[in-house]
Amino acid sequence: MFDLGDSIDKALAKVHALDERINRSTFGRVFRLDGSGHPKTVRGASFLREIRAGLTTFATMAYIVAVNATVLAESGGTCVCPAGKVAGCPKDPDYASCQTELKLDLITATAALSGLSSIVFGFLTNLPVSLGPGMGLNAYFTYQVVGWHGTGEVPYKIALTAIFVEGFIFVFLALTGMRQWLVRMIPATIKTACGVGIGLFLTEIGLSYSAGIGAITGGFSTPLAIGGCPAEYLNASGECASNIMTNPSMWIGIFLGGIFVAFMMAFKVKSAIVIGIGLVSILSWPRNTSFTYFPYTADGQERFEFFKQVVAFHPIRSVLNVQEWDLQGTSGAQFALALITFLYVDIIDCTATLYSMAKFCGVVEEDGDFPRSTLAYCTDAIMISIGSLFGCSPVTAFIESGAGIAEGGRTGLTAISTGVCFLICLFFAPILASVPPWATGSTLVLVGCLMIRQVVNINWQYIGDAVPSFVTLAFMPFSYSVAYGLIAGMMVYVVLNTMIWSVVKLTGGRVTPSNWHEKEVYDWGLGARVLPGWVRYFQRNVLPARFQPDGRKDGVELVDNDSAIHGADSSSRGNSAEDKEMHGLPEHPHPGVPLRVHIQAQPRDHILPSLD
Repeated sequence: MFDLGDSIDKALAKVHALDERINRSTFGRVFRLDGSGHPKTVRGASFLREIRAGLTTFATMAYIVAVNATVLAESGGTCVCPAGKVAGCPKDPDYASCQTELKLDLITATAALSGLSSIVFGFLTNLPVSLGPGMGLNAYFTYQVVGWHGTGEVPYKIALTAIFVEGFIFVFLALTGMRQWLVRMIPATIKTACGVGIGLFLTEIGLSYSAGIGAITGGFSTPLAIGGCPAEYLNASGECASNIMTNPSMWIGIFLGGIFVAFMMAFKVKSAIVIGIGLVSILSWPRNTSFTYFPYTADGQERFEFFKQVVAFHPIRSVLNVQEWDLQGTSGAQFALALITFLYVDIIDCTATLYSMAKFCGVVEEDGDFPRSTLAYCTDAIMISIGSLFGCSPVTAFIESGAGIAEGGRTGLTAISTGVCFLICLFFAPILASVPPWATGSTLVLVGCLMIRQVVNINWQYIGDAVPSFVTLAFMPFSYSVAYGLIAGMMVYVVLNTMIWSVVKLTGGRVTPSNWHEKEVYDWGLGARVLPGWVRYFQRNVLPARFQPDGRKDGVELVDNDSAIHGADSSSRGNSAEDKEMHGLPEHPHPGVPLRVHIQAQPRDHILPSLD
């Protein structure tokens, strides 16, 4: 008699055996999978788990294929509106046709660029972080720099030229250690607040209409307003005129994409997030329902016509390699304006996001650095330049990578899996781009829940650390920008602590703030550890002995907020031979006063939560 349970057990045993075999192979050793025998094995990393995590990351990122193309198309791209006509050329058939072609080009460019950058980044850095055109950066590109349908101060082609040059400037900054120093100079409490702020940012995205369940919307009399109404009840200001919290698609997303996924996570069901996203997507595809993704409207019909193609490939025709290199006259001034504008926003946004994702997956060491950081920052920078060749806004690490990390992703194989899915999306874009936003919205809220758990590691005891940290984590979602949140927090930190320091200095230490002894010890992050690996190698092997460093690792103050998402006793990578050990801790003479101790920093284990 046929035994279904026994057959399933045998099949699972074969799958497990295949997984173990791949882990022990040369392929597994390349990615340091568990059981590969590599000296720096990543604990808990297995081939199938990494693939599953990559699928999860892709499912939460898939919306960018359509959304990024829509936002960038708003810039007008290479389409030219005849002189004398209203911006956007309404009712101009030629311009409308160009816009349709432009949007299809950008869909292909977004999928290709996200796939290429994620694969290259994952292979070179072995980090489970995927790259793609940044969603905040694309809006900044479209509405602040180029302007709606070219009404800004910088033409589309010159803006792309500035992005191309910007990427190589970032490479130079990474090779000289400046991007690494930028991360190290940020106080540890604010770096922790960045991770919390990104979690809140993800939550806001997950609750919005454009990429989430639509529970909130921008208000006119208030910054935010309760939403949840069907799209036809949104007024001109984007608020719900009536029928608040009655949208069936929102409730489908909440219960099946959120609560049901959390229920499966409680029992450690494998692929819980993927199951939730897939279930909501499939239920939303039939047209004759109140929560369909293809309603009988102009937008719904356009999406359905694209969906029906199932398999389709559209070559890039209008935005490939269209930079403007003739920078004489006003073009030079426009180029300089665009370059400066992108530099100050991107270097903060891209660097802070990449660092936060590295910390979320638990690979940041005591000195504030993470393995292959120079290579990671260089790869990210080169992809920014390559992205401009595809006609896209700057590439950055995607905060949705946190979903794959939460699913168990630990190595670059996760990012490679995500990249492969994006490349497949080039041919199956009609299917993969038809994941409705309410299918992934609750997932982003769950990931935000995981990331906000590190809020306990912020130094709330001292006002000089607490206020800047709070400004950082609050400003990120409310300004809809990682960069602006970090800039606001650092400004408050510098001004507030400079004022406090001046009083303490002028009074010779006789007047000090309350809880002065609780403040976090801060330095500028300067020292031998700031130098990238190739410089240190050059020092050791090329320079005369008198120019070589003494070989001792810089001491690190024992005040680092180290945890990623679950406390300071957690760990993420490596094996027991690499555990950090603290040496020579003297007996504390004054309890209650922080002891400044130098530790010997070595890679440490972290164990991140997994659904397995």
